[in-house]
Amino acid sequence: MNARTMSLDLLDVPGSPRPPLARPRNGHPPVPPSPRDGEGRRGDPEPGTPRPAPAIVATVFLIGGEIMFFAGLIFAFWVLRLAAPFWPPPFQPRLPVVATGVNTLVLLASSAAKIAAGRALARGDRHALVRRLGLSAALGGTFLAVQGYEWARLLRFGLSASAGVYGATFYTLIGTHAAHVVVALVWLGVAWALAARGRFADGRTAPLRACALYWHFVVALWPVLYVSVYLR
Repeated sequence: MNARTMSLDLLDVPGSPRPPLARPRNGHPPVPPSPRDGEGRRGDPEPGTPRPAPAIVATVFLIGGEIMFFAGLIFAFWVLRLAAPFWPPPFQPRLPVVATGVNTLVLLASSAAKIAAGRALARGDRHALVRRLGLSAALGGTFLAVQGYEWARLLRFGLSASAGVYGATFYTLIGTHAAHVVVALVWLGVAWALAARGRFADGRTAPLRACALYWHFVVALWPVLYVSVYLR
């Protein structure tokens, strides 16, 4: 035994401040332990950790894109509005602030009904789930019907998309949101039909939760548009 071997053996003594050095075997360096040995690979999820459903992830990405899209529209609207000497322009019909404000409460109530439907789903109460989904869809349809009636009145009074910047920005912003409400309402109607057939009783509720997420986004977006476009 030479001096180098003795020094390595001394390092193996318990309590030594330096860790033991790995010795080569047959002239080859030691093989490092597998990252799956012991505690496992760093960053791997723990066994049993729930992962988000693909429908939820896709809806979150969709909402992120929609937020950027509407942010661009609202920013362009405010640039045009602040650059105009008068807003609204003279001889243009005024927007129905009070009626639309009441209609805003109707849309917010549809979101509250959707939250109540989620609670019924958590309790496993299928009948309450179907009723509250139907109520949410009915309130959303009422919102669209009132909006359509107000649009028809504004068109009779001369406010059209070709009447100038005032009409063009109004129909672009409000019409785009109305199109999103239609899409969300169709999605909600499909979810209601599936819930009535007992589709979500087996615990696979990701499509219904994704629908609720998108519906709440559409509802939350409307007060921002109402304040920006209707209130002045």
